[in-house]
Amino acid sequence: MTTETDAVEKLPALTGRRLDEHRRAKRSRRRAEGGALNVFSHGMLIVWALMVGLPLVWVLWSSFKSSGDILTTPWSLPDTLHFENWANAWNKAKIGSFFVNTLIVVGGSVIGTMVLGSMAGYVLARFEFPGNRFIYYLFVAGMSFPVFMLVIPLFFVMRDFPGVPLLATYQGLIMVYIAYSLPFTVFFMTSFFRTLPTSVAEAAMIDGASHVRTFFQVMLPMAKPGLISIGIFNFLGQWNQYLLPMVLNQDEDKYVLTQGLANIALQQGYEGDWGGLMAGMMIAMLPVLIVYFIFQRQVQAGLTAGALK
Repeated sequence: MTTETDAVEKLPALTGRRLDEHRRAKRSRRRAEGGALNVFSHGMLIVWALMVGLPLVWVLWSSFKSSGDILTTPWSLPDTLHFENWANAWNKAKIGSFFVNTLIVVGGSVIGTMVLGSMAGYVLARFEFPGNRFIYYLFVAGMSFPVFMLVIPLFFVMRDFPGVPLLATYQGLIMVYIAYSLPFTVFFMTSFFRTLPTSVAEAAMIDGASHVRTFFQVMLPMAKPGLISIGIFNFLGQWNQYLLPMVLNQDEDKYVLTQGLANIALQQGYEGDWGGLMAGMMIAMLPVLIVYFIFQRQVQAGLTAGALK
């Protein structure tokens, strides 16, 4: 009887000890799995960084080398820095003119896309009316059309548009960029406005603010992280756009950077100014890098704001 009683009394202690051992084993397994996952993820990040960073560094040091050195010893560092490559690219290769054209087109299109996209996203997110979901899904469907399917219809529409010349013009290219970027902008901003609290807008309306004033002075400042995020994406996509301007902008005086660089590379062959071409490529990439480095925190905040709220 005493033996049975002692065994019963020891049972909770044994059970507790086994539970502790089981928990420790489970924690050790989790640490091992987490360590393996961290090694894999860090390895993938290193590979991705090398794939992105090495070509960028190669273009940078090649922009300070002579054309002969680029062709004969492409992977060596420059013996002397040829700063004239940048001057030749800006002046002789007309990269400066292409840069200004790109600023005009991308600046106008990004502003237009952000204004129209944020207004449409706010209305679709905050107001219920017949056809709300239909209009929203039309914008979502617009993201599924590849751009190469639209260039031929766009060419004829812009060429034959009554009254206003649009083909090979700044305003025509700006309108096309806005139409191309608007579906994703509306989709993104609609989702972002849904995460914002409605009480602030309701308080503004009670105080007598109109819908326009509530949007521009209350809701739009609250949506700043989302606006910066989608603005960066639109800037990157429109700055690097090649197919649309190649088809819709045949006026060489209005070439954007992607057209100008492609035209220079095709015309010069193997006897051209490769150092100047590399310098032109760096000029085209610098605004993108600068914008991202300045706004990278805002981009991350905009992407995570919806999840955190």
